[in-house]
Amino acid sequence: MAKRPESSVGYSVTIPPPQQGTAQSPIFSPPPFPATTGPIFPPPPIVQPNQIPSPSMKTPNLPSPANGVRTGSPAPHLSTPPGPPVFSSPLQPAAVPFRTSPATPQPVAYSSASSLPTSSPPQFSNGSVDLHHQSSDATEDWTPATESPNVLFSAHKVLKQKKLANIPSLGFGALVSSGREMSPGPQMIQRDPHRCHNCGAYANHYSNILPGSGQWQCVICRDLNGSEGDYVASSKEELRNVPELSLPSVDYVQTGNKRPGFFPVSDSRVSAPVVLVIDECLDEPHLQHLQSSLHAFVDSLPPTTRLGIVTYGSTVSVYDFSEESVASADVFPGNKSPDQESLKALIYGTGIYLSPMHASLPVAHSIFSSFRPYKLDIAEASRDRCLGTAVEVASAIIQGPSAEMSQGVVKRSGGNSRIIVCAGGPNTCGPGSVPYSFSHPNYAHMEKISLKWMETLGREVFRKNTVVDILCAGTCPVRVPVLQPLAKASGGVLILHDDFGEAFGVNLQRASGRAAGSHGLLEVRCSEDIFVSQVVGPGEEAHVDSNETFKNDDALVIQMLSVEETQSFALSMETKRDIKRDFVYFQFAFKFSDVYQSDITRVITVRLPTVDSVSSYLESVQDEVAAVLIAKRTLLRAKYANDALDMRVTVDERIKEITSKFGSQMPKSKLYRFPRELSVLPELLFHLRRGPLLGSILGHEDERSVLRNLFLNAGFDLSLRMVAPRCLMHRQGGTFEELPAYDLAMQSDAAVVLDHGTDVFIWLGAELDAQEGKGAAALAACRTLAEELTEVRFPAPRILAFKEGSSQARYFVSRLIPAHKDPPYEQEARFPQLRTLTGEQRTKLKSSFLYFDDPSFCEWMRSLKVLPPEPS
Repeated sequence: MAKRPESSVGYSVTIPPPQQGTAQSPIFSPPPFPATTGPIFPPPPIVQPNQIPSPSMKTPNLPSPANGVRTGSPAPHLSTPPGPPVFSSPLQPAAVPFRTSPATPQPVAYSSASSLPTSSPPQFSNGSVDLHHQSSDATEDWTPATESPNVLFSAHKVLKQKKLANIPSLGFGALVSSGREMSPGPQMIQRDPHRCHNCGAYANHYSNILPGSGQWQCVICRDLNGSEGDYVASSKEELRNVPELSLPSVDYVQTGNKRPGFFPVSDSRVSAPVVLVIDECLDEPHLQHLQSSLHAFVDSLPPTTRLGIVTYGSTVSVYDFSEESVASADVFPGNKSPDQESLKALIYGTGIYLSPMHASLPVAHSIFSSFRPYKLDIAEASRDRCLGTAVEVASAIIQGPSAEMSQGVVKRSGGNSRIIVCAGGPNTCGPGSVPYSFSHPNYAHMEKISLKWMETLGREVFRKNTVVDILCAGTCPVRVPVLQPLAKASGGVLILHDDFGEAFGVNLQRASGRAAGSHGLLEVRCSEDIFVSQVVGPGEEAHVDSNETFKNDDALVIQMLSVEETQSFALSMETKRDIKRDFVYFQFAFKFSDVYQSDITRVITVRLPTVDSVSSYLESVQDEVAAVLIAKRTLLRAKYANDALDMRVTVDERIKEITSKFGSQMPKSKLYRFPRELSVLPELLFHLRRGPLLGSILGHEDERSVLRNLFLNAGFDLSLRMVAPRCLMHRQGGTFEELPAYDLAMQSDAAVVLDHGTDVFIWLGAELDAQEGKGAAALAACRTLAEELTEVRFPAPRILAFKEGSSQARYFVSRLIPAHKDPPYEQEARFPQLRTLTGEQRTKLKSSFLYFDDPSFCEWMRSLKVLPPEPS
């Protein structure tokens, strides 16, 4: 190790239903990472070169967010983002409410005197001594005033018949998120929860209570439990003030010093360390963009955030914040893992490698200014980059010699520590590296070794409560398959960018502040007739202590790789037998340590009615949630390009099976009618089939792989947009109208915004663009809308603007359903705005489309021998 001064300038498997009395483990699904909030970054509408120039705009901030998991069960975050941009005129109400995630509020310190949000009073059972044997289902008809947005079921009712309920083409399940914001937020309870002595379920607002004795009946296993006098009351009215008996979601908060060496912090948030691991093999244009992003990034960090800076090429440099006049670094060889002696010499030495921003901001700026472009005449892909060694060193300096001491008490940082890798090329040097060329005779074997090493490193840093995010940029291939295991196993995310400019800078900022907590576990308990058959999300099977305190705890327990606001788990569920009861219950318990070092248990309990009527069940299906669950199950099996082709066929077969099971045959015709209750679902699945997740819009498999992994871990809002884009047309006066995502929206006198999750497109019609004042105003309004829709999204999407007739407009056209191929009556039925056009305008619009083979939605449905559902 040498000191180097530098000049300073400026899983998935479906589980069969378990047999009664036997324990069986659900199986998780691979795929990766999550994401969520961040601070404040300077302006960035993210617009690519050669597109319409963008006016300077403010960029908002994000919390956001999913990965594959393995389950174990018998039956089977947050900085305050800035406010939204101000619209030049009010937004016109759209046909469907905007599905933008709300801005995340700054957490507040816990107070035992927090008031209980008002809600409808619960109906409690009478105090019959027979309570243990009576059904707790039929006595309560009340609905809580606030449903939890953290749990979204694909249907609000459950079919009683096992044969129909378990039809795989439609399926039943839920999207479960740990940290999605609620209003009002969950009630905080500063005491231990009451849990069923038999199965471990938590007392909740559906539990039958005996006010005289304080006993309560478990909704999962129906055993009777005591409450140590907490539920003793003279009447049912008194029990309304018990939070867990009146609200669907509650947070149990433990702030006591239960763990030796730890103490809680209730008055201020403690920031976890952030270490930047920066590629130093960049050419001058890329380096200049990166330096700008890094300078803006450190300016946006909270003063208490401890920052570390590591660079890598053929060696690893760890920068010392104790040097103010020069950028000084300790250097490690990059061709091997650092040995313990060298790390000890570094950590126990006199250098400062993690320093709070309020003390070292000028030093950080001088370090970034000292970076120099790569000088040797070697192709980008062939340069020595020891990324793996650099992450090992970064992890070591986060760990330090011991935890920080304060008056003899050990302090732990809030949430997970973060290593953020800024990569411009592949890992080609040292442990975990691959050869420069795919033609290397031993490439396949070396790649296999590299994948295993990267996954092992990811798991190691995860055990140290650290997450690795990898932000890639530039034109050099980074070998995504080799880097993904590192990010995935640590609970992090890998993102590709076009360059190190504004989009990269926004994501750098949002990545640093998005964690909501650490040490996360998710427990899922269901009524005895239901079991979880598959889990997709950012976690893995938890290895729970075999000495359980509960006799018959059949909970599915998932270890969460990180606890973040906008990630989610997709749970597929099945019934074991025909259901006899009128209701089934589901309980979700998230356990994690938050940014205040308090231990939180968030308990959410849901009750769904059961029905015999298929029509009643279908009417309760939530098309958008069902589509996202179907898409996650489908994408899980589309690891490679050939798999994606197979999955498109699977979507076709799914439509046909849903029709055969729940639809009807047209009289005197070979066509079948798709069930009218599910009229939105086929179009969502059509978007999935032809969009970037399964279709051929993206040209490179690495791009598809990154997008797929983001989708598998993402929360509902981002997932829905990645499946089906949202189309908003600019109207006179700066308002917007939501339209179907059809190419018929491309009218020459209009401007259209298309939100596709990781990309937002703005299309400006030629006639509107020709009117200078109006064209510029429409474009500005569209940009403002695009930024408002994505201000809390992670990753921050690219915002791309095109003019009608430009070659790049094909990116926009390819995301829209080619409805211009349908007959006029069908166009008007699905796109009624056409009726406002004159005959001349209709002819002009039709002539603007080029012929191609891609079928319209209606053509696709008819090719499956299914009549397209009537528009809802």
